[in-house]
Amino acid sequence: MYEQVTQLIADQLKIDIGSIKPESRLLEDLKADSANVMMLIMDLESKLGIMVEDDVLMRLKTVGDVVSYLEENAQ
Repeated sequence: MYEQVTQLIADQLKIDIGSIKPESRLLEDLKADSANVMMLIMDLESKLGIMVEDDVLMRLKTVGDVVSYLEENAQ
């Protein structure tokens, strides 16, 4: 799951996958904006067949947060 998430982030933000760590903050460290985060979540929802609620989305601050949520909720 971690590899899938980091690859999507790297592709979307056009950054080196090696610079992405579990503790990397999406906004502050990886310089994503809210539109980037929404697109990332939409891509993950599509690929994994899940739905991320808006209130949950606000709590996903780091790459590790996203991975943990997906591991707990993806089928």
